[in-house]
Amino acid sequence: MFRHQGKTRTLRHNKKIASLLSFVAGTVNIIGFLSVQRLTTNVTGHFAFFIDDVFKLQFARSLVYFLYIASFFLGSFAVSLSIEALSRRNERFVYSIPTLTESFILLVIAIIGPVFVALNANLIACILLFAMGLQNALVTRISGAMVRTTHLTGLFTDLGIELAQLYFHPETGQRVKLIATIRLRLRIIAYFFAGGIVGGIGYSYVSIRALLIPAILLLAGLFYDNAKIRLAIWKRRQNLVKRA
Repeated sequence: MFRHQGKTRTLRHNKKIASLLSFVAGTVNIIGFLSVQRLTTNVTGHFAFFIDDVFKLQFARSLVYFLYIASFFLGSFAVSLSIEALSRRNERFVYSIPTLTESFILLVIAIIGPVFVALNANLIACILLFAMGLQNALVTRISGAMVRTTHLTGLFTDLGIELAQLYFHPETGQRVKLIATIRLRLRIIAYFFAGGIVGGIGYSYVSIRALLIPAILLLAGLFYDNAKIRLAIWKRRQNLVKRA
């Protein structure tokens, strides 16, 4: 799910990572909004508010929106930088370390968030935006830009285009490919929606501590991925022993 790259990566791998990370993004989206009344998984709206405040000469307020945008950008930049650096040293940890980092960020916010929400909601928003920028760049790199999970704007655009193309591609091969991609988009939307529901329910009970849910899910995803690879290696070795 995390480690397969290039020709070894299949639609099945993309479905798995899309399910996990879109659910995480949907959870963070609703918990972040309910906690600090800010969008914490994308910066489209923040950019509009930033421009509006600049034109109104509200520079102090526009700076806050600029920091939101910068936080998302820095998350994307930081994870891309770490992937490039790690790929030159030890490819084994290229994607596990960024995922662990995101999980750690969500875990810390879940623990200290109740105190900081009252003191500095903007700081919480910036940290969550950093984590989502990290996730968005991570899944884009892993899937070869096939999967994006932190916001749905581009997703609905791609879905609309692909649904329209179905009418003009009667060829069986092209049609099968389009249907598979459409199903992937719908899966991301469904899991994002499901994550939002779970996040909303969790927030109603434990407030921002509900961020423990996506943090634990990320760790579970890494554990599953690692266990599956180890099992495959063990089976391969057993087959080699039997042949010998």
